[in-house]
Amino acid sequence: MRKSLAEEIQQSKPFSSLQTEVFLSMQRTADELQSRVAAVLKPFGISGTQYNVLRILRGAGPKGHRCSEVGARMVTREPDITRLLERMAKAGWISQSRDTKDRRVVMTRITKQGLKLLEETDKPVTELDRTLLAHMGEKKLKTLLALLNEARSQE
Repeated sequence: MRKSLAEEIQQSKPFSSLQTEVFLSMQRTADELQSRVAAVLKPFGISGTQYNVLRILRGAGPKGHRCSEVGARMVTREPDITRLLERMAKAGWISQSRDTKDRRVVMTRITKQGLKLLEETDKPVTELDRTLLAHMGEKKLKTLLALLNEARSQE
């Protein structure tokens, strides 16, 4: 059995509340899982955030998305989505162009190079996704998913 969070981080006194312990445990778990994804993506020269953007834009199809739409769909918040997209455009993974009807709007689309990169990364990421939590089984995963959805709803 895995160590508790308190044992793992060598916490010398109890957490101030159960809610604090759960919150910190969720953060610790997310960080550990993200580091494993980062390790899979590193050989391809892409970050988890960039991978997320490419998946969003692949799903948008040829029409693409506005910068704000990309930001709204991100799994984790990106404080400077504009700069991230500019770096990705320089890498050749995405293209950006002004909307013909409203010049203030910049549309972002995935390029052929970006699609090729996703094709190369999809299999290793999918394999990792399947193995990361496979030990928990379907019933526990469904319960965990429901609890996480409830935690985010705060109703």
